[in-house]
Amino acid sequence: MQKISPFLWFDDQAEEAANFYVSIFRNSWILGSRDTATGGPRLPRSAMSVTSTLDVLQIQALNGGPEFTFTEAISLLVSAVGQDEIDHLWDRLTSGGEPGQCGWLKDKYGLSWQIVPPILNELLGDPDADKASRVLRAMLGMGKIDSAALRAAYDGD
Repeated sequence: MQKISPFLWFDDQAEEAANFYVSIFRNSWILGSRDTATGGPRLPRSAMSVTSTLDVLQIQALNGGPEFTFTEAISLLVSAVGQDEIDHLWDRLTSGGEPGQCGWLKDKYGLSWQIVPPILNELLGDPDADKASRVLRAMLGMGKIDSAALRAAYDGD
């Protein structure tokens, strides 16, 4: 087990969400779940917690009830290599959710994600301030990141 692991609080959709996330990311699987004990806060025989691995990141999900919900104060950042991967992840994660700006989105469970190509940080960090500024302006006008448009902005096209 990794030393630090995200622990996500759901109302009663932990198992559904874990299965949804595992279906999206390659190299992902459910490691196990713990059922609610009789007399516990949730319905008997429902998953109280689920442990999954999403492309090497182990995540814990809990059916904790409606007391807490997700906010944009925390998000999962996915380094998506290539426009095909960006498109795939964006389409799957926004299904039932809502697109945001600059590569951010909320999935149908309210969890925030950032879907960005690794080249974005490289382009934004270019020592040529004009190039980096053009990339930033282009990104600020995007919902889903368009790698070709970022590169065009960088090149001054």
